[in-house]
Amino acid sequence: MLSSVKGSWCLILGASSGMGRATALAMAREGANIFGVHFSTASQQDEVDALIEELRATGVQVVFHNRNAASKQTRAELVPLVAEATGGAGVRVLLHSLAFGSLLPFIPQDDQADVISQRQMEMTADVMGHSLVYWTRDLYVAGLLPRGAKVFALTSRGDEHAMPSYGAVSAAKAVLGSHVRQLAVELAPAGIAVNALRAGMTLTPAMQRIPNSAGLAQRAREGNPHGRTTTPEDVAETILMLSASDLSWMTGNTIAVDGGEGLV
Repeated sequence: MLSSVKGSWCLILGASSGMGRATALAMAREGANIFGVHFSTASQQDEVDALIEELRATGVQVVFHNRNAASKQTRAELVPLVAEATGGAGVRVLLHSLAFGSLLPFIPQDDQADVISQRQMEMTADVMGHSLVYWTRDLYVAGLLPRGAKVFALTSRGDEHAMPSYGAVSAAKAVLGSHVRQLAVELAPAGIAVNALRAGMTLTPAMQRIPNSAGLAQRAREGNPHGRTTTPEDVAETILMLSASDLSWMTGNTIAVDGGEGLV
């Protein structure tokens, strides 16, 4: 059954840039209130303030917290604030858009002597993979994921393909996909859908930190049937569309949002 996101709440982990930012704007323009968690430096605060102002200009309620979303303490402190902001009604949409991990290689290279450490491997998997489980569970236990809620995780073709210096992130994305499937099964009786979106090559700040990102983007652009790369707005529009239904029958999937990039 189609419905509307107007008046509902959207919780975005990683709300200040990239796909999180685009989703916040898309949801707010359709009348959804935004609870954003971001991890920004002082030099980025002006951009965050401008985003908050733009969101509020749509007439919705906006709550932002500059905290490490992968921290257990952050979850413990913010989940009650989600309950307070939503009046106990909970969130219709949870978007996991955390993109922080190590890009060091596993094996020493001629031009790169440093290799990834065990701590960095574990941190990458925890931030980009395991934290989805912890946030989803804490919200559900607190009664803040009602029937009809949608949980979205963001993955990439790196969950199946190897790229230079992408090993730890690739592993984390594979972990994320596994968690999506398991959460989908366990939350199905509650009528909550959990899906991953596999975006095509998207020029986000996180993507631009990948070595040779410009070359990767150029190849993706040339190979994409649409003749361009994916934009954060493409992903945001997909999330908005999938959120406008109370049904949970479409769950446990990894959905390509790439304009056909993965087909060629």
